Amino acid sequence: MTPEIPNDVAIESAVQKALLNWGVAPTHTLQVLRETQEQLGWLPSGALERVAAALNVSIATVRGVVAFYSFLYAEPQGAYRVLFSDNVTDRMRGSADRLREMSQRLWVEPGKVSEDGLVSLGRTSSIGLCDHAPALLVNGRPIPDVDARRADEICELILARVPMTDWPREFFVVEDRVRRADVMLNDPLQPGEAIRAALERGDALGNGAQATLDEIKRARLLGRGGAGFTTGVKWESCSRQAVTPRVVVCNADEGEPGTFKDRLLLNRHADLIFEGMTVAAHGIGATQGFVYLRGEYRYLLDALLETLQRRRRAALLGTSICGRPGFDFDIQVHVGAGSYVCGEASALVESLEGKRGIPRNRPPRLAERGYLGRPTIVNNVESYCAAALILRHGADWFRGRGTERSAGTKLLSVCGDCERTGIYEYPFGVTVQQVLDDAGARDTIAVQVGGPSGVCIGQDEFARRIGFEDIETGGSFMVFDSSRDMFEIARHFAHFFAHESCGFCTPCRVGTSLLRNLMDKIRDGKGSQHDLVTIEELGGLLRKASHCGLGESASRPLLDTLQRFRPAYERRLESPAVEPSFDLDGALSRARRMTGRDDEGAHLGEAP
Repeated sequence: MTPEIPNDVAIESAVQKALLNWGVAPTHTLQVLRETQEQLGWLPSGALERVAAALNVSIATVRGVVAFYSFLYAEPQGAYRVLFSDNVTDRMRGSADRLREMSQRLWVEPGKVSEDGLVSLGRTSSIGLCDHAPALLVNGRPIPDVDARRADEICELILARVPMTDWPREFFVVEDRVRRADVMLNDPLQPGEAIRAALERGDALGNGAQATLDEIKRARLLGRGGAGFTTGVKWESCSRQAVTPRVVVCNADEGEPGTFKDRLLLNRHADLIFEGMTVAAHGIGATQGFVYLRGEYRYLLDALLETLQRRRRAALLGTSICGRPGFDFDIQVHVGAGSYVCGEASALVESLEGKRGIPRNRPPRLAERGYLGRPTIVNNVESYCAAALILRHGADWFRGRGTERSAGTKLLSVCGDCERTGIYEYPFGVTVQQVLDDAGARDTIAVQVGGPSGVCIGQDEFARRIGFEDIETGGSFMVFDSSRDMFEIARHFAHFFAHESCGFCTPCRVGTSLLRNLMDKIRDGKGSQHDLVTIEELGGLLRKASHCGLGESASRPLLDTLQRFRPAYERRLESPAVEPSFDLDGALSRARRMTGRDDEGAHLGEAP
């Protein structure tokens, strides 16, 4: 049975509804496409043409956007779209077995749609549920902790064509496992407290918004996304630009494998995030704000929108915030559509503008020319939460925890081989060993801190500390015990980066594919010492020549494991010499069978 193509009436209705929500500005191309697809299930050519005409952009531009984002579909995906999270921690917990079982039960190959058009089955990158692995998305809705029984229950519901609105509600419950809370997760901040504190501080000092910038600088708040740029310096640079209006952007595109702390903050502490964004708007003189919510967190959207509405009713957003004339600021939520590279700030801004998320050339910096050419600050979820607390309690209070260089606390997403996966909040300076002990990790041989783009450390480094003076991290903390093959862990990350490369620059597009192929070659027993040297050389080239941080980071898991776990590579090497990765004579075997020839002339090299 071939899936039906929506008729013109259905297409027009879906596009019109999306346009009613977003308007006809080209900057809303991605959002209009996303909402149209939510109604139709996919994006037929008629819908693309209608969107292009309504937004006054070329059909080529629209098709380019659809092709860029993995959650936009130009072909039918079935009434049920099942996507398994493919992070390494999901595989460690049996996701491959669940995928195979569901494939057999549903009679559909992974990566394809069933012949009757009922269901498609596939993999996607980490969906932010590493503490609930293995996990999956069904039509965008998360289902955590999918054991064999749950997988079978899902298959039964799909085969019976039960609408998802009638599925058991407990399937979709995502528990926020807070294992250790500190000043951020325990703070009872009430909506508006930080904003009023910022206004009062400016009044008392007589310097208005500058007081907010000074307090953030004095607190020495460093960005919590991992790079650690000084937040106050970024904000002040933006505030000094002559161009207005200025823009505040919250990067909630938590795509780094192994990270899920922002999911907790978005779900439980949305007011704190919006409070921090509003404080930032006061500091830089911004009137417009955006939350860029990753597509995998679409299920959090409705609650976020309700919180924004409540804040508007309380005069904490909109015009004359807290009764202060001229303090006008509002926030809009844009939802991504599946692209790891959009976690990079400039790529995120490109996506906000409705385009493909290709990282920009720098200079200019975003603080000078960001969203639509306007001065823009981009900080992550945790950074805005910290900023709100600083304005409420003061810089001295904030610096009272952590280290001299790394003030405050850090949220860690702990997952993998440990008894207690979940969120842990520590003052900066905590040792890796302390985190492992608290999480109930045993026989640990390696920890990947900061996700694949971070650092992999071995047992002799567990006394090292989380902080910008030692191990920087955006929050991912993946634990591996002695049962794990560190070569296979690194090979998985090589595949991840090759898949997520946006393809814009040749070093990353080609280099990540070459690294993936080299790791597969070694896995297949065709590797040599020469290949290990090539991996190191490619790693250096990627770091120096890539357009953005994705390419710069792509070789790190390979180089780290080569340095610390080299025997895991070398025991796979069959030859000290160069070994070809492609068996040309083997590739001719099919032709020999078809022609009935097996003589010497039908072989390369020696006859059998």
